[in-house]
Amino acid sequence: MIEQLVEQIEARFAELSRQLGDPEVIADRQRYADAGRAYRELEPAARLAEQWRRAVDDAAGASELLAEDGDDPELRELLDAATARRRELEDEIRLAMVERDPNDAKNVIVEVRAGTGGDEAGLFAGDLYRMLTKYAERRGFETEPLEVGEGAYTFAIKGQGAYSVFKYEGGTHRVQRVPQTESQGRIHTSTATVAVLPEAEDVDVDVDPSDLQIDVYRSSGPGGQSVNTTDSAVRITHRPTGIVVSMQDEKSQLQNRERAMRVLRARLYERALSEQQAELAADRRAQVGTGERAEKIRTYNFPQDRVTDHRINLTVHGLAKVLDGDLEELTAALEADEKRRRLEAQAAQA
Repeated sequence: MIEQLVEQIEARFAELSRQLGDPEVIADRQRYADAGRAYRELEPAARLAEQWRRAVDDAAGASELLAEDGDDPELRELLDAATARRRELEDEIRLAMVERDPNDAKNVIVEVRAGTGGDEAGLFAGDLYRMLTKYAERRGFETEPLEVGEGAYTFAIKGQGAYSVFKYEGGTHRVQRVPQTESQGRIHTSTATVAVLPEAEDVDVDVDPSDLQIDVYRSSGPGGQSVNTTDSAVRITHRPTGIVVSMQDEKSQLQNRERAMRVLRARLYERALSEQQAELAADRRAQVGTGERAEKIRTYNFPQDRVTDHRINLTVHGLAKVLDGDLEELTAALEADEKRRRLEAQAAQA
């Protein structure tokens, strides 16, 4: 069984390598992008398959020498080590070949919005924004603010595999703490929602310009204060879906338009995925819910200094570290849970 799987990996990897050097594939933007993405996804499994071949050869060589020369402690140790390594690699290969989310390699656009809880919800949204951007920095990703305001933050996270890391942050986050403005020390519960959208490439979404209504207006600051004397702010409405995206942070109308189009493409791409592949990518409305307190993926409890992820019933302590971007333990546990569920589903289908 494992031999057949390794052969399939080797054959597919060789074919993808050939395609990436084929002038006809290179000339076809869609085919080249698909081949490159498939190559990057299969590469870890191909490396494991190569190591498995080496372990099998080492075990076979040690076994032959033992048969010829009699029992030798060093050869026996080599055989045992190679056999154990082969078995480890077999498990790793099976896990590596579990069907992945097709968007895992993509950049992401993240939208953080205040939910229920008044002013405290807006402050918590700011805390989540800082937490996610700091986590991105810890993981070596690049962040790009797209629109930042009170209680509403839109930003991009760029880097290979960004979606595979940040997709677990999508949903309603709940905080329980005593607000600074609360004189009687009562614990307040509020929420903020996080939407994590895989950023669409040009080959992913075809936007018909005739479907767009583009309005320009003057940017304004807090309280309606004018911060720009030219019509630099942009609002784009996608007529077929009713999706509206507004950008005003940049002084240039062209820059605001480009940012708005990136967010629009991401929302359209996520919408298409949710319609066509509901089992692989939940739509944005299901992801963020309504922001009500009962809809939560994670709770940040300040009095008890703990963070609980309700999807996997995992609680970690050291809340300040988590809000400072230390999310590795939570991400690793969520990733392991996803792999386990996908492996179970794959075994059931088999």
